[in-house]
Amino acid sequence: METQIVSASQANIVRAAAILRQGGLVAVPTETVYGLAANALDPAAAARIYAAKGRPSDNPLIVHISDTSELAPLVRQVPDICRVLAQQFWPGPLTIVLPASAAVPKQVTGGLDTVAVRCPAHPVARAVIRAAGLPLAAPSANSSGRPSPTTAAHVYADLHGKIPMILDAGPCEIGVESTVLSLAGDYPTVLRPGGVSVDRLEAVIGPVAVSGAVFAPMADDDAPMAPGMKYRHYAPRAPITLFSGPDDAVIRRINSLADSRTGILCFNGEERLFSAGAPVPYGDRDDPLDLSHNLFSALRRFDDLGVCRIYGRMCLQDGAFLGVANRLLKAAGFHMEKVDR
Repeated sequence: METQIVSASQANIVRAAAILRQGGLVAVPTETVYGLAANALDPAAAARIYAAKGRPSDNPLIVHISDTSELAPLVRQVPDICRVLAQQFWPGPLTIVLPASAAVPKQVTGGLDTVAVRCPAHPVARAVIRAAGLPLAAPSANSSGRPSPTTAAHVYADLHGKIPMILDAGPCEIGVESTVLSLAGDYPTVLRPGGVSVDRLEAVIGPVAVSGAVFAPMADDDAPMAPGMKYRHYAPRAPITLFSGPDDAVIRRINSLADSRTGILCFNGEERLFSAGAPVPYGDRDDPLDLSHNLFSALRRFDDLGVCRIYGRMCLQDGAFLGVANRLLKAAGFHMEKVDR
């Protein structure tokens, strides 16, 4: 199969919609990362997503809609708290998990009785959904486990020959995936941090719990309630070890370990502080938006450099930094060393 990267023109949006209505796959831009879209109501189309990505079949997909009015057919009911959240954060990088209606195939929910839904803010993504006339299941458009794609070139690197079309609308604005908030239990719970911080959620709906899977690996026999929870994700080919602690101590520790085959994930302006290896900055340490925008491109850069191992500077792990911190921990398989001196 030939994979074409095409501009996100109206004509190409119409072409993409036709492919989707016929059960095919198209990579589409969103404000978070590029998504691999298929008809969310077609079990065979959903199965093609899993096959193209090499994705475990129990890892749920997120269903994308173009307007809040399209939510009701996908869920058993729309609670008042969901309406409040949708009014505040949709369109935008918030995914809401609710009990699924019978219309949603188990291939989309990963076998669960719940469905994850969001309304993306990217105008091209919403235009494709409207043109197709369908809700679209759309996980990140990459090979499973790899860093998520924030450019059309990233998608092509992973999926060329597996999908017919990539709609190119330039780099994604946010750069990490949406926040996933479950409303299916007794208490609102963040299953995956992302583009909407816990602080912003709590300002609207009050206290919110955070799943332990954000900070530690899940057990092998646990079922993931949302994408990004269980399996190794976001990882370049070389193994990553993260370091946290005082700046001078962390830099000394990395310098004591690094050699010419080492990649170093660092903050802006630190490149000259390392005596060996290949430093790649991923943003301003004090700016969570900058870090999230650049993270996945930086991780993919290490593959281009062919490094054998990566040592990374850990960012802050709370507030608006939580989404970036979670992606780093997942990419490193939760391997992090705390350096005291």
